[in-house]
Amino acid sequence: MASGSGQKQATDVKFKHFNIVPEASDHYYRNLNPSNTFSNANSSVHRAIMREWRSLEKNLPELIYVQVYETRIDLLRAVIIGAEGTPYHNGLFFFDFCLPYDYPRQPPKVYYRSHGLYLNPNLYADGKVCLSLINTWPGEKWTQNSTILQVLVSIQGLVLNERPFFNEPIVAGAKKSKSSIWIKQSVAYSKYVFILSCKTMLYQMRNPPKNFENFVAQHFSDRADSILAAVKDYQENNLLVGSCSIKPSSSFKSKLRKIQTELEKAFDRVPEPNVNKSEKLEDIKKPKYGLVNKFMMCIWNKD
Repeated sequence: MASGSGQKQATDVKFKHFNIVPEASDHYYRNLNPSNTFSNANSSVHRAIMREWRSLEKNLPELIYVQVYETRIDLLRAVIIGAEGTPYHNGLFFFDFCLPYDYPRQPPKVYYRSHGLYLNPNLYADGKVCLSLINTWPGEKWTQNSTILQVLVSIQGLVLNERPFFNEPIVAGAKKSKSSIWIKQSVAYSKYVFILSCKTMLYQMRNPPKNFENFVAQHFSDRADSILAAVKDYQENNLLVGSCSIKPSSSFKSKLRKIQTELEKAFDRVPEPNVNKSEKLEDIKKPKYGLVNKFMMCIWNKD
C-alpha cells in the first residue's frame, strides 16, 4: 500500500478485463425496464449481445475493463485507465452503458460517472458523452456493424487524449498550429484537467462503483507512488503534456500542494483488495452464472 511516506506493499492480484458479475445496484440505467428481447435467447438482439461479449472478452485493450450482468444483459459498465502522456494518466474513468431493445440497429446509451466534474469537452459534468459513434456528436455515425469495443476505443483514443483542449469544435482547427497562443491555452487547460482528474480519484476511493471496489483499491494501491510523482513533476515543471512543457504558476502550485495532501491521506486509507477466486484472472472462459452460461460456452468453444 502506498502512502505519503512513499512506502508501498507489493501486490500481485490481477483482474479480468471482461467479467460477468452480479447486477450493480448503482448502475445509472438500472431502473429502465428491459425489453423482452433481452431474455429471449433466440432473438437477434440476444445473439448480437452475446457476440459483443465474445468480442470484448477477446479484444479489450490493456487499459480497458468491462463488467456485464447475467440478469441484465442490456447493461454493462466499463472503466478506462488514463494513458501515459495525457493529463488523465493513471486516472479511472467509468462509463455505464444501456443497449436499446433493437440493438445493434441503434447505438447504446452511454453515461460518464463524472462526480459533477467537467474534465473534457466531450464528457459533461451531468454525465453526457458527446461522441459521433453513439450519435451524440457530429461525425461518423453508428451503424449496425458498429460495436461497443469501437465506442470504448474511441473514448480512450479520441476523447481522453494528450491535448483535450482541442476536442472543443470551435478550436479543433488550431490543433496543428505552432502559435504560442494556442499552445499556452492548451497547456493551461491540461493543467486544469489534471487537477480534476486527481479530484476524481479522491471521489472514487471514497465511493468506488459497485463490483469495482477491489479493482479501485488495487489500482490506487499499485499506482499511488506514480500518481504522487506526477503531482510533483507538475509542481517542478518536469512534466510534458501533449509535448508541451508546463510552467506552473504560484496558484497552480498551491492547488497541487492541496491535492497532494488529500491524495496522500486517501492512499493511506485505501483498503487492501479482498479478491475472491471469481475476480482473479483464472478460468476467464467459464461464466459462472446460469442463464447465459450455456449459450456463452457454445460461442467460446467455437475458438
